Amino acid sequence: MFQTAKSVLRRDPAANSLMEVVLTYPGIRALFWYRIAHFLNGIKLFTLAGLLSQHAVKTTGISIAPAARIGKRVFIDHGVGVVIGSTAIVEDDVTIMHGVTLGARRIQTGIRHPHVRHGAFLGANAQILGNIMIGADSKVGANAVVLQSVPDKATAVGNPAKIVNQPDQKILKIDFVSQNKIFK
Repeated sequence: MFQTAKSVLRRDPAANSLMEVVLTYPGIRALFWYRIAHFLNGIKLFTLAGLLSQHAVKTTGISIAPAARIGKRVFIDHGVGVVIGSTAIVEDDVTIMHGVTLGARRIQTGIRHPHVRHGAFLGANAQILGNIMIGADSKVGANAVVLQSVPDKATAVGNPAKIVNQPDQKILKIDFVSQNKIFK
């Protein structure tokens, strides 16, 4: 928990102290309760895990299924309205803003939630749905609805989300000609 709190202190310019982060950030408290619920889920105490998970939802506004897999130093900023489904995987150093859903697209067995790779940033109210991958160090814009995988280091925005920036992609330079003058 303190490793995560130190990471939040480094990443959030509004954070003033480690004590403030630990005591007042709902994402820290939600992850604390999630880690206990996840352990209980792993030893097949499903009802107790579910009760702890529901306690976290009531006190933080953040819903993380006990079976989800969450890495280290994950930063859930503001947090209210975040939903992380049971087969979701969130790797290390991911930032999740308020209102984000890592959800399923349909009722089915097996993996039905997203896998978010390390260092990704998920903007406010983004809906990331289905068995898809959000690439390492990628960004998902606010209010995006992501239904297909996003490559590493890419930026996805819109509804449905489209890739608008991918570092490996060649950027075309367009010249505009107007009255015999070229504007670049």
